[in-house]
Amino acid sequence: MQTETRNRERGNDKVSWGKAAEFESRIVRRRVNLVRQIDGFIDRNLTLVDLGCGNGASTFMLAGEMSRCVGIDMNPAYQKIFREQMDRNSVRNCEFVLLDLNKDSYQERFDRLISFEVIEHLRDERRVRVFHDLLKPDGLAAITVPNKWWIFETHGANLPLLPWNRVPLFSWLPRGIHERFARARIYTKKRIHDLLSTVGFDVIHMSYVTAPMDVLKEGWLKSVLTKYVFQQDETPIPFLATAIFVIAGKRNLERSNRSNCHSGSD
Repeated sequence: MQTETRNRERGNDKVSWGKAAEFESRIVRRRVNLVRQIDGFIDRNLTLVDLGCGNGASTFMLAGEMSRCVGIDMNPAYQKIFREQMDRNSVRNCEFVLLDLNKDSYQERFDRLISFEVIEHLRDERRVRVFHDLLKPDGLAAITVPNKWWIFETHGANLPLLPWNRVPLFSWLPRGIHERFARARIYTKKRIHDLLSTVGFDVIHMSYVTAPMDVLKEGWLKSVLTKYVFQQDETPIPFLATAIFVIAGKRNLERSNRSNCHSGSD
């Protein structure tokens, strides 16, 4: 998911849906490149679930390198697109599951999980425990969330008297002010680290994802920026990054318990 397109009210809960990144866009390639750089994440013997898969742009880029893939999304509009892409590309090892992560669960467990720009749209961010539940012991998750220190508000905001919803530096405001008007939450490295740790993940790797500049029109400015400023997939400079990329692992509690028992008997 990339930019906000729809808000719905259910009681006092705001549900926000994002717009899926376009097939072959720079941000999709960038995310997939980062996943492929993680040793052991991609394997033809392993299963993969894509939470908030949207149209399947990321799913299908990795499907040929996994044994089986399941794309999960709450937006029924993407179901048809996903299946059309499967047929168009002769993909036989994927399926689409319509499921609302805010309230529903899924029984199957997977070796690997990807979820790009999804957590910020959950009504309650603590529902990220569902991500943890969907993984097998020793499973790995690759997750991105919007970066607070990017110059522009990536998901837009409903600001009074301001028709343009991507006001520079708005995301830098204190959390209480930002979340009053923003269409989705935004994260620092510490905030996403603490959230994932709370539900049982071990955070293994964190980095900043360089802004893809997909929103810029093709032309000399975009060409110069993508060649000289935003050329790498990762950046050490927070102000040049639209997202935070996280690799998190699910602990094998059974193995840990066995290890603790052995240690206690010595």
